[in-house]
Amino acid sequence: MVDRRIIAEKVDAAERSIKRIESRRGETFETFNSSDDLQDIVILHLMQAIQNCIDLASHIVTDEELGLASSTRDFFYILSDSKIISLELREKMIKAVGFRNLAAHEYAKLDLQEVYNIATHGINDLKEFVGVIVRRFA
Repeated sequence: MVDRRIIAEKVDAAERSIKRIESRRGETFETFNSSDDLQDIVILHLMQAIQNCIDLASHIVTDEELGLASSTRDFFYILSDSKIISLELREKMIKAVGFRNLAAHEYAKLDLQEVYNIATHGINDLKEFVGVIVRRFA
């Protein structure tokens, strides 16, 4: 059985990062692109929001004894196989994990237009994941 305190803490942390992204990404790509500080803030908080989603997935898979994950992405496969998230959301979260890995390990290779697109549109995938988890486990 999941620990609701851990779920609440991770959800809160993810939501704080999402709000920070939304408040700091800028109204346009040009604004975002012209500020190293905005870029750093948004990228850091995207990484943190995604990591909190991974932590939520890991906690649920582990505590509910749903299976063993051999990689971070496997948590989302297990959640979809267990009918906790949809296949579509699984694919979105796997892409988010890929972005987090790229941002963490190859920061200089990030395409700022793609980062801005994730911060404006992809952020909804993280919100959807958090919402599913809250409705099911909080």
